[in-house]
Amino acid sequence: NIFAYLCDTKNFKNKEEMEPFKIRTYGRTELAQLYCPGLCPQAAFRKLNQWIDFHPTLRSELHALVPSDKVRTYTPAQVQLIYNALGEPY
Repeated sequence: NIFAYLCDTKNFKNKEEMEPFKIRTYGRTELAQLYCPGLCPQAAFRKLNQWIDFHPTLRSELHALVPSDKVRTYTPAQVQLIYNALGEPY
């Protein structure tokens, strides 16, 4: 998993100890910290945005679902797109 490589995971629970990931509405920093829990909320959000921008179509697909950049949450449909593109977070 690319996130295991990019994030420092030595201080985190084993995957077996964690709850399964649920597709639901997430705050943007809440979701970002699931993908990279070793970073502060702002840094995790910036990192998630980098990964979204690195994907060839993900940013435009997210924008098609919710065209405003001022929304501070990801809808379940957006979370599903992110999950499909980036894989399961920790």
